[in-house]
Amino acid sequence: MLIDVAIKNLDGLISYFKNYRENGFENAILQAEQIAETIGVEPEFPIKRAPCRKKHFDEIPNTEREQQSAKENFRTDYFVVLVDMALTQLNSRFEQMKYFENIFGFMFNASKLAYLDDKNLKECCLNLESALTNDKDCDNDGNDLFMELQILQDMLPNGAYEGETPWTSIQIMEFTKKMDMFPNVLLAYKILLTIPVTVASAERSFSKLKILKSYLRSTMSQERLNGLAIVSIESKFLANVDYDKIIDVFAARNARRHHFR
Repeated sequence: MLIDVAIKNLDGLISYFKNYRENGFENAILQAEQIAETIGVEPEFPIKRAPCRKKHFDEIPNTEREQQSAKENFRTDYFVVLVDMALTQLNSRFEQMKYFENIFGFMFNASKLAYLDDKNLKECCLNLESALTNDKDCDNDGNDLFMELQILQDMLPNGAYEGETPWTSIQIMEFTKKMDMFPNVLLAYKILLTIPVTVASAERSFSKLKILKSYLRSTMSQERLNGLAIVSIESKFLANVDYDKIIDVFAARNARRHHFR
């Protein structure tokens, strides 16, 4: 999934949870009551007796809290708390992804790039320069990038940004490589496409990155297990290996000749 599409879906999910926090409690109660009736449980909130304690003379009584029903207490103590936790996690976990889109979003595909006017394009380029600046060192000059992207906008073929499937950032980078006249654009796309994998997207449990991490962490002493790990990591290379030739070479080197009398 492209990052801009993922962020759009994420914003929709956050909007859903915000609306669910305000208006979803009654519907959740109805569904819970139906489930309770199905399994033979009485759909009632247990009422806890509040312990009596001596109040201090300067204590302000919380009459609103004391007058709440058990249902309303459940809403404030559990329902709202759980939804707020989900919203907090969604915002914090994907904060870096949103920041990444704010910096590189105009370069995600050809459609975003082609329809930017000069004012917005220059603003994006200067913003990118600022993000890539450390003290006085800068990886990319915003003004040079702006001028190159202006030329690139005119040189992109119509099929790159028209239709339902505009060119991706990789296709644009390959195009600039062939043209060999956009050094700042090429550098910007290299930075865009080489962010750490664990930051760009959720790491899959069966990914090669996970295998590599496990391999580097392990302290296996058996050569056979190390060999199996390498075979798994380099499976694509292994698919092109001629097994018959390897078997013949192995057999020739390890053959034991016995002379019978």
